[in-house]
Amino acid sequence: MYTGLQHLHSGIAYLALLALVLVIFYALFGTLSGREFTEKDRKIALIAFILSHIQLLVGLILYFVSPLGFSLLTGGGAMSDATARLTAVEHPLINIIAIILITVGYSRAKKISTSRGKFRSIYMMYAIGLVLILSRIPWANWLG
Repeated sequence: MYTGLQHLHSGIAYLALLALVLVIFYALFGTLSGREFTEKDRKIALIAFILSHIQLLVGLILYFVSPLGFSLLTGGGAMSDATARLTAVEHPLINIIAIILITVGYSRAKKISTSRGKFRSIYMMYAIGLVLILSRIPWANWLG
């Protein structure tokens, strides 16, 4: 089960990151071109929103069943080792904050009345979330 969750978490990560990048550029171009925010635009932003939340859910499940997640924190010594600290504290905490920012961006876009404001809310909050996610990916584990 653990190995399957790891593969699922890595696979969804590719999709979520790709979706976030595409939505950020799509919303940025929507703002710069001055076009109307349509239902299609909302659904495109919703795809990245949903993938990000699925990734978070799988990550949280993995965190509690993994020998490298919560158990590192309860076993002690995680804070003195940079790799263990990244896995046990920084990666989950920063990614939860990133998903909260993505949620805020999507929710605000639904409430804003102007198209430019909707696009802007999406690309700004999604971009901040993406930067936070990219900053805490354990690149050595993921690509190596």
